[in-house]
Amino acid sequence: MLRALAVDDERPSLEELLYLLHADPRIGSAEGAGDATEALRRINRALESGPDGPDAIDVVFLDIQMPGLDGLDLARLLTGFARPPLVVFVTAHEDFAVQAFDLKAVDYVLKPVRRERLAEAVRRAVELRAAGRHGTAAPRIPVHEPDPDHIPVELGGVTRFVAVDDITHVEAQGDYARLHTGRASHLVRIPLSTLEERWRSRGFVRIHRRHLVALRHIGELRLDAGTVSVLIGSEELQVSRRHARELRDLLMRRTTS
Repeated sequence: MLRALAVDDERPSLEELLYLLHADPRIGSAEGAGDATEALRRINRALESGPDGPDAIDVVFLDIQMPGLDGLDLARLLTGFARPPLVVFVTAHEDFAVQAFDLKAVDYVLKPVRRERLAEAVRRAVELRAAGRHGTAAPRIPVHEPDPDHIPVELGGVTRFVAVDDITHVEAQGDYARLHTGRASHLVRIPLSTLEERWRSRGFVRIHRRHLVALRHIGELRLDAGTVSVLIGSEELQVSRRHARELRDLLMRRTTS
């Protein structure tokens, strides 16, 4: 049973989140805080109480944009503690996902919060907390791919399946990767090196430490004063020196085959 703290400066959002948390049988207790400063005071009391004390908190469900100290600031402060609570970000904004996962967030839930989506975040927190208490390594959140032609992405609590053939290039963002299509981009919890290995046979090639591109979507190969770049749609991506020769050879073979 998790002991939870919900933090949100908007009272209706906080009350709705607390209602959903209280309805989950895996939540033993849930209380609220109206800003990050109040939350920090409560967390300090929990840390003084110890992990098994009466004031302990296992997980914080944290809004990001708040006046004064925001949610990301609070999460950064928590990383300095020896045994901080787990953090699940609950926000109306997609733009902070990379920073959130860099801070080792358990999950990133978008508002309006759906019961099923919040339940998934609770499940992850339960597994991680149980692993930590038994001294074992925290389990990696599995990435399930239903078939080799699609990859699941999550947007606003909805899982969608993006066709691999629609992906023009992939950008590394820490331990995560941003998939670019002609219409949108999607952040997934998969390192670029994993996608490079998985999709090599599908015509994806590394051109830079930060970029993986689909050969079929390269419109132009540009050479300018010793630098090499590729044009994908309207976006120009630099090719590092170590990858330039391989890329030219692959493109030449592709055009003559």
